[in-house]
Amino acid sequence: MINPYVVAVGVVLGCFMFWFTSAVAKQRTVLRPDIFQEFELKEKTILSHNVARYRFHLPTADAVLGLPVGQHMSVGAFIRQPDGSVKEIVRSYTPLTGDEVRGYFELLIKSYPHGNISQHFSSRKIGQQIRVRGPKGAFMYSPNMVRRFGMIAGGTGITPMMQVMRAIQRGRRNGDRTEVDLIFANVTAEDILLKEDLDTLALQDPCIHVHYVLNQAPTRWKGGIGFVTPEMMKMWLPEPARDIKILLCGPPPMVAAMKKAAVSLGYEKARLASKLEDQVFVF
Repeated sequence: MINPYVVAVGVVLGCFMFWFTSAVAKQRTVLRPDIFQEFELKEKTILSHNVARYRFHLPTADAVLGLPVGQHMSVGAFIRQPDGSVKEIVRSYTPLTGDEVRGYFELLIKSYPHGNISQHFSSRKIGQQIRVRGPKGAFMYSPNMVRRFGMIAGGTGITPMMQVMRAIQRGRRNGDRTEVDLIFANVTAEDILLKEDLDTLALQDPCIHVHYVLNQAPTRWKGGIGFVTPEMMKMWLPEPARDIKILLCGPPPMVAAMKKAAVSLGYEKARLASKLEDQVFVF
């Protein structure tokens, strides 16, 4: 005969654990899509003449952003304009880190001479804050959602690609078989961001392939030279199929050229606003 006291205790414990787990999860997930929150800058690492990696602390050491892989967040700031007025400017960024990291998040930011938010970042000193809300975006990665990704990134457009590739590699132990072919375009060799991380990913994972393209290549360069061409795409990316997806992120002129080239190679035409089910998705 089942002891009713044991049953009652089990029910109470089960309810408590459900409440406790939910409460902790809710507490540890920081981002809010409806309001801006402030996060303090703790580290700034200069990667090149105009790119830096910024690390911001979350409220507690065990907190996570709550950002699905492939999504981004909005950074807002009140910026004084040339006419003296103050205007709120909002831009979207994909963190380098995901919810596998607790207690902080990192952003890779390229500084432009007339970029309102990028200049706001470059002027931040340790201890100062930025305003963030999210998550947002139409892309959300799930294991084995496609057989193979073809990725084309330019400059800091590498950040969503890196996030997806890291998620794929972490998922190998749980059966994620997704393959990746990445074309990463930059002006010079010194402009290649996260090259050591990318090379390590490709070295550790035989299903991840990285191809570099430089507009100004040094002597004895073994990668692609010039702009990314349809010929490079045909050589390095998966052929059009129902179970592949092309991901694009980079400067607008490059993305526009890649969308046009993709159509010429038989891929589906990209929409103005990409949806998750699209064969060609633009971040």
